[in-house]
Amino acid sequence: MSVVLLAFVFAGLVPVVAGAYQILLAALHGWRHHYDRWGPFQPNIAVLVPAWNEAPVLRASIDRLMALDYPPTRLRVYVVDDASTDDTPAVLAAAAREYPGRVVHLRREKGGEGKSHTLNHGLAHVLADSWMEALLIMDADVIYAPDSVTLLARHLADPAVGAVTAYIREGSHPGTAVNRFIGFEYIAAQAAARRGQNVLGVLACLAGGAQLHTRANLEAIGGRIDTTSLAEDTFTTFDTQLAGHRVLFEPHATVLAEEPGGIRALWKQRLRWARGNLQVTWHYRRVWFRPTRANGGLGGIAFGVIWWGLLLQPVLMVLAAAGLLTLHYTDADLAARAFEVLWVGTGLAFVFTTTFVLSVDPSTARRVWPQALLFPGLVALAQIAYALFTGPLRWAATQVWDALGTSPGRGVAEAVIVFTYAWVAASMLVSYLAKVVEGRRFVGWLAPVLLYLGGYGSLLCAVTATAYLNQLRGAEMRWDKTEKSGKVLVR
Repeated sequence: MSVVLLAFVFAGLVPVVAGAYQILLAALHGWRHHYDRWGPFQPNIAVLVPAWNEAPVLRASIDRLMALDYPPTRLRVYVVDDASTDDTPAVLAAAAREYPGRVVHLRREKGGEGKSHTLNHGLAHVLADSWMEALLIMDADVIYAPDSVTLLARHLADPAVGAVTAYIREGSHPGTAVNRFIGFEYIAAQAAARRGQNVLGVLACLAGGAQLHTRANLEAIGGRIDTTSLAEDTFTTFDTQLAGHRVLFEPHATVLAEEPGGIRALWKQRLRWARGNLQVTWHYRRVWFRPTRANGGLGGIAFGVIWWGLLLQPVLMVLAAAGLLTLHYTDADLAARAFEVLWVGTGLAFVFTTTFVLSVDPSTARRVWPQALLFPGLVALAQIAYALFTGPLRWAATQVWDALGTSPGRGVAEAVIVFTYAWVAASMLVSYLAKVVEGRRFVGWLAPVLLYLGGYGSLLCAVTATAYLNQLRGAEMRWDKTEKSGKVLVR
């Protein structure tokens, strides 16, 4: 039984080690990359922009596209208006007049079916025109850096490449604490981890707001975007690689995006993403851990551990807590040693990944470093500190109790141990409560307190756990749109 319980505890290290492994691979990106196979390449690019009630943000995005350092005659923007009820049609009409022949308004009379249906409406239009040689799919609110499309397109000089994605950087200004957490998350999950995936030779997802496809790739995957899932971008990524085309991340192509500024808005967005990932996992169930030529890198053991480690993280956290608590009542000394190993491993991985990630994007790091340090939550940081510096901290505690002339009772010590062991899983509940109380009268002020205690990482795990439940009970798949206000800072 002790062996089984230890396995439960150390299962909690799987996502930690998998994440650190990606970052370690990213350090090799300077030696193993695609830059020896790219060249000056400027195909005719059709930019496809799905838009539903995007009047506050759409014009700025179009203007920035028109100002790209890409040849004007080789770039056309097709905005698919998903039966908008605001001023989106008027904004598009004005843009079409200012940029004749370069901005095209495609309106759907029946809207509300979701992003993938909107994209397919535009895709059918641009594929019918032989002019289009590559297709850029983006969101209506994102802002492209002047050289971003040129940097993406150069990789298409290699016929083996089917699609390229950019680095989506959180650009809200001035932004909230949630925006800054997202800012750090995006450096870690994109600028760093996707470099590691480039080295591994497989990409988990093309960013929905910045994905450039060759015409040949679009035709190879059927000329349509999947409409059965909430993760159409990940479906497209997997289908591209299964069709034998390479998918790349270009870290130097930067796209600014406005992300949710509150916990509830973030929850709504990430719940959609998490459910989409569950759908992807089931749809491609015959690919996992089958390293065949047909499956490419998607079937590799390393990629499978990375994907499943993240997907199962809520389950693994509960198992780790259950293992520690059960061991405590069967073999307290073994439980204490297992706790130390768990948190020493977590702490070392946290120090390594955080240090490396902040070095990848220094300009963003200067703004988000406090959230980077607090990403695991204050309680988890205290546990990491205790595991790494057990001796000195015990000595300091002894000195404090001696100075007070007392010592904690057995009941207090037991309660602290149980709380500490249970926290691995309980942190998800605390972070979830931050979402519950946000904006509520009298208790709304607790939301940031609970978030900083439980941790942003635990909040994302709580989202994934909720996605499990929604998927199991067959909850309605809703394409909840994230409201944007145009607060991206354009430099």
